[in-house]
Amino acid sequence: MTPVSDITRPALMREHLGAALRSERVTQGKTLRDVSRRAGVSLGYLSEVERGQKEASSELLAAICGALNVPMSHVIGDVAERMAVTERNITPLPLRPPQATATAA
Repeated sequence: MTPVSDITRPALMREHLGAALRSERVTQGKTLRDVSRRAGVSLGYLSEVERGQKEASSELLAAICGALNVPMSHVIGDVAERMAVTERNITPLPLRPPQATATAA
């Protein structure tokens, strides 16, 4: 049986989204401040979104994608790829063995 500490929990969608947004921002050489100003969102909140600590509404995601000049579909596609990779690498929770039932003889 696999110890609980060895079981990897799947990353949440917000964590994948944050990683995808941060990757795009860094690739473009933009700072959090640049993107937060262009998107009209506080620097702190954008940082929390990138770290996967806050959920981004569709409106906020559209604003961030606009600030990065990247289609939302591109970011969502990146998130889907990241999730698929994670799901393939997860150690599944062990199944419980069937419990023996007493039979009347």
